[in-house]
Amino acid sequence: MRKIYVSITLILCLGVSVLKAQERIPEVEELLSKMTLEEKIGQLNLLTPGGGVATGSVVSEDVEAKIKAGNVGGVFGVSSPEKVRQAQEIAVKSSRLGIPLLIGSDIIHGYKTTYPIPLGLSSSWDMELIKQGAQMAAKEATADGINWNFSPMVDIARDPRWGRIAEGAGEDPYLGSQIAKAMVEGYQGEDLTLPATMMATVKHMALYGAPEAGRDYNSVDMSRLKMFNEYLPPYKAAVDAGVGSVMTSFNDIDGIPASGNKWLLTDLLRERWGFGGFVVSDYTSVNEMIAHGMGDLQAVSAMAINAGLDMDMVGEGFLTTLKKSVEEGKVSEEQITKATRRILEAKHKLGLLKDPYLYSDESRPEKDILTAENRQLARKAATRSFVLLKKHDNTLPLAKSAKIALVGPLANNKNNMLGTWAPTGNPELSVPILEGIKNVAPKANIQYAKGANISNDTSFAKKVNVFGPRVQIADESPEALLKEALDLAKNSDVIVAVVGEATEMSGEAASRTDITIPDSQKKLINELAKTGKPVVLVLMSGRPLDISEEMSLPVNILQVWHPGVEAGNAVADVLFGDYNPSGKLTNSWPRNVGQIPIHYRMKTTGRPGPESGEFQKFKSNYLDSPNSPLLPFGYGLSYTTFEYTDVKASSGSLNANGSIELSATVTNTGDYDGEEVVQLYIHDKVRSVTPPGKELKGFQKIALKKGESKKVNFKVTAEDLKFYNSQLEYVFEPGEFEFFIAGSSDADFNGSFNLKK
Repeated sequence: MRKIYVSITLILCLGVSVLKAQERIPEVEELLSKMTLEEKIGQLNLLTPGGGVATGSVVSEDVEAKIKAGNVGGVFGVSSPEKVRQAQEIAVKSSRLGIPLLIGSDIIHGYKTTYPIPLGLSSSWDMELIKQGAQMAAKEATADGINWNFSPMVDIARDPRWGRIAEGAGEDPYLGSQIAKAMVEGYQGEDLTLPATMMATVKHMALYGAPEAGRDYNSVDMSRLKMFNEYLPPYKAAVDAGVGSVMTSFNDIDGIPASGNKWLLTDLLRERWGFGGFVVSDYTSVNEMIAHGMGDLQAVSAMAINAGLDMDMVGEGFLTTLKKSVEEGKVSEEQITKATRRILEAKHKLGLLKDPYLYSDESRPEKDILTAENRQLARKAATRSFVLLKKHDNTLPLAKSAKIALVGPLANNKNNMLGTWAPTGNPELSVPILEGIKNVAPKANIQYAKGANISNDTSFAKKVNVFGPRVQIADESPEALLKEALDLAKNSDVIVAVVGEATEMSGEAASRTDITIPDSQKKLINELAKTGKPVVLVLMSGRPLDISEEMSLPVNILQVWHPGVEAGNAVADVLFGDYNPSGKLTNSWPRNVGQIPIHYRMKTTGRPGPESGEFQKFKSNYLDSPNSPLLPFGYGLSYTTFEYTDVKASSGSLNANGSIELSATVTNTGDYDGEEVVQLYIHDKVRSVTPPGKELKGFQKIALKKGESKKVNFKVTAEDLKFYNSQLEYVFEPGEFEFFIAGSSDADFNGSFNLKK
């Protein structure tokens, strides 16, 4: 095995998605007929030359020589039309067959124009906005020469200790599936040969969001029933939407690592779901099967190709061992040909076989990247992602003439606005909160003080600061920082404290056992609350936090995640009421880590805890905490209020081949115009496998002027009521279903209907 060089880079989970089954493509078949075994294997090799975007802990060697030798199918970490053209010229002009390269990158939440982290964007519940964000990202990335995106990440995650929860859409398979579809359609469009579209990769296949102990890369163990009903739907939704590639995950499934799991990659993905695209490993995940206990590099590489993996990311196990495995009869050349065909078909789909320089237009970056239009969309996306967690004493929205004490370690901090996994963004171009408030409310009297460090722990800061100064510890003492903030607070009308996580306190390889706000900031928050002044906490994080203590204080709390390049402007838009917050949580927030994993779809046990929340012996409850989350899935407040009335079904029964309408009237009963996410939940009262207590089955985001009412209808068919039974058959069963329509998952059932055969 070649020497591996370790760099201080984030281990990236890259992935490839699958193209739908298709007719043989003449251009591809002609190429295959000319290829030697070595050249076929070369197409299965994905490398990174380093020096560009940091994407993993290994940097490939001698990339140019390998491209010339026909030993590379794709590269990542290369961008700009000029550099991409140079790479393609090496492949096209210097290799024997002149096959162009796939050019990949991680475009997780925007390219140069970064928008909110995916968990934040999911809180908008706005599929058209999410699709527009993906379209913008594709337009910018392709302008810089990139044609293949390692996104979307659709892993269901219910454990906020896991840092990569920031990259997904939360806990629910229905919502996650809708978002997966929107992102794939946004990236790929209707024609991948158009220069502003790029191939998407759904990741991480599969179950990566459920690691034991919430620790990244850890083992995953769950039943097939739970997989099919709760964790697999978003991957399938991406496949059904036509995603071009699929990326495998780091974890094992049923004791077999995903990158070598034949049941997962062939039986399920290709044969059951009909995926026709190609599958790429995550970063060196083939090599890492050695540590899983699967054998040496030759053994795990053979295991992976035989399982249905098509491309090896960076590890080079395919390149260095597959020929020997063919000679020894451990791998057939036919299997390698199948994988090569899928890679070449992807290049055909992208138009590269016809025009290798399709993505090398040097005029595009200036007109397509970081435009005013793009930044405006990023600002809009950020405002729609914010979730108002708590209102107190009608403090919000703020007056634009107010005297404001702006405090907190994240209040004037460009390095922490973009969020985790924004390697293509430039923090220096971001708008910090102080600047944004000045932009939106130029007549406000604003005084700023840091008030506290993000953390006072130097060893913790060192771990977080791998990619730059995210946690900066001031030269002044914590006491001096606090005094400065309190002095400003005394002379203010209102205090705005921007607190929470630095960007790399969540994300890949950023698991935490303590998900509270760091003590340095807790002290600041508590002292500010004691001043008697109105306090607004602007909370930044990449995960649900335990904010039980903060919720008990006399403060307002606005969750803004990590909002992206337009962070400050977007936060100011909401603080001053230019936009009324409408975001809703896509994860349940726990009261403490002891409740984890916690989610709204939990099943009812044979000894359910009392609905009152009071402790009862021999029931499923805790001695020291209620069962309920601190904040439920779907929760989010507004500056106005909404009332739900006249919840009903159009009929008491639903035929197997028919439909019914479930509806409610929603009224804006407050003093501001606003938007509301209207949510439909259904419960199957009796079925052959134990049902969840409730399931999200529909949602609509509506705008209502103050005093306005609107009837919201949901069409429901038997198809919407299907589930996987114990034989993993996708079925519906006749019986009684109860439902409610509300502004969050925390409501009582108030309607029912019967499904007939």
